[in-house]
Amino acid sequence: MYLAIVEQVLFWGGLLVFLVSLAMYAGRTRDVKSLFYFWRPTMELTVKEFNVNRVGLGMMVVAVVIRLANFVLN
Repeated sequence: MYLAIVEQVLFWGGLLVFLVSLAMYAGRTRDVKSLFYFWRPTMELTVKEFNVNRVGLGMMVVAVVIRLANFVLN
């Protein structure tokens, strides 16, 4: 039960952190077009934006791993 709560918090928290990193980039560069063309490598993130981005993605990956572990163990 606690893992299900932790999983939800990590996933939605990670998504929020990821979106904050994209907002930081858009606020700095005013380049909203790059956010929509994410398959093109046009975004040049600062170190801070990159780290925030990776923390958010990492949180979401951990949430998926917890979901898989919860599925396998139950």
